[in-house]
Amino acid sequence: MSDRENNETIKTAAEIIRRGGLVAMPTETVYGLAADATRDASVAKIFEAKGRPRFNPLICHVADAEMAARYVEISPLAGKLIDAFWPGPLTLVLPRRPDAGLSLLVSAGLDTVAVRAPAHESAQALIRAADRPLAAPSANRSGRISPTTADHVRTGGLLIQPELIVDGGPCRVGVESTIVKPEGETVTLLRPGGLARADIEKVAGAPLMDPPQTDKPQAPGMLVSHYAPAAGMRLNAAAQRDGEAFLGFGDVAGEPGALSMNLSASGDLREAAANLFRYLRALDEQCGERGLTTIAVAPMPNDGLGEAINDRLARAAAPRGQ
Repeated sequence: MSDRENNETIKTAAEIIRRGGLVAMPTETVYGLAADATRDASVAKIFEAKGRPRFNPLICHVADAEMAARYVEISPLAGKLIDAFWPGPLTLVLPRRPDAGLSLLVSAGLDTVAVRAPAHESAQALIRAADRPLAAPSANRSGRISPTTADHVRTGGLLIQPELIVDGGPCRVGVESTIVKPEGETVTLLRPGGLARADIEKVAGAPLMDPPQTDKPQAPGMLVSHYAPAAGMRLNAAAQRDGEAFLGFGDVAGEPGALSMNLSASGDLREAAANLFRYLRALDEQCGERGLTTIAVAPMPNDGLGEAINDRLARAAAPRGQ
């Protein structure tokens, strides 16, 4: 796509956003289903299109810290994290400003807002062209595998299709953003994601806290069952069994053929994260075509981006409807 064609696409997408419509936009993590975060009717369309429970909050995507400060209170510690990692795959849950003007649906009844600045040229261009924050959860049916290409959005089972899909190519990171909540001198990890725990702890100057146990999610991606394929999943599988598809990692690989894929034969967690949702989707399609019921997954290390990968796999394998 030429620069002119891309500029025209962004211009059209911004016009759709401003009049209340839905647009699918690429980010470095996954594709998002974007709408004007300041309009109740627009945000409600997101929940309707995804079949998403309204108690599950959304992330507001902003261009930078200056834009974020219009909507949330940024503490010194939050500012340090923003300076270190924005734009990038880090979402911060921060107190909503009284004059924020955001739809209350974005926060799902909480007095906080999840905000992040995406590190993707098209997403940045769209936010700036629309000149407003964009509520943008993953552009797929709620609870299913997140999309990392434009084609995944088209086949993602949305109940309402976006008026436009901005095709930015495959997502570089491939798993959703890490979500943290800075309060005082502490930072709580609400969802592991595309930024590793150790990197955040280095800037925060202290270990990340675990979230309190609650039935109400404080941030997106905290439901027990999420990111799920249609097939069931068997985790920490040492080998592929008859009648299974297999998702390998490193030296733990399945039988050669369409029913087996390896997230990273070299054991590279960054490569594995980028491939996770795309490979899960491909194996799920194979299971559907061949009448298989299970995707087995090799053990994954839990350091670095492995924490985010294991989080997604555990939620994908959880009993459905939780």
